[in-house]
Amino acid sequence: MARNTASNSPRPGARALLRVGLTVTAAGAALGAGGAANASAVEQVPAAPAAGFATPVGDVDAGAPGQAVLQAVQRSTAGGLAPAKALRLNPLAGTGVDPLDNSLGTQIADFKPVSTAAVTAPLTEGAALQDLPVVGPATGLLPG
Repeated sequence: MARNTASNSPRPGARALLRVGLTVTAAGAALGAGGAANASAVEQVPAAPAAGFATPVGDVDAGAPGQAVLQAVQRSTAGGLAPAKALRLNPLAGTGVDPLDNSLGTQIADFKPVSTAAVTAPLTEGAALQDLPVVGPATGLLPG
């Protein structure tokens, strides 16, 4: 049997390139986070009065960076959660192969029949998270 003559050890510059790549990635992430905070800080939003403190540069408002970060988080979660709330939970709903389209019912004597169809109906009809009976109103609390 012939063996490959190339060694399994990495090339001499591979480790240095990996370090440079990781450093550039970390710097880009830091700049992106700073840019999001600055973009949110551009709008003038009335903030709760924060206790300022004096520095050699001047007075510093400690609440402004916190407000900017809070707004950035709210806007980013609103953009991510809005489509998720309207997404169809059961993609097979309405098809003949829907595994969730099953219900169980019974009737004893002349009492009113009892069935699980009322509970499973929103999923078998292809409802979204915001359309569910119990969870739907709670999704109104989420941003987006």
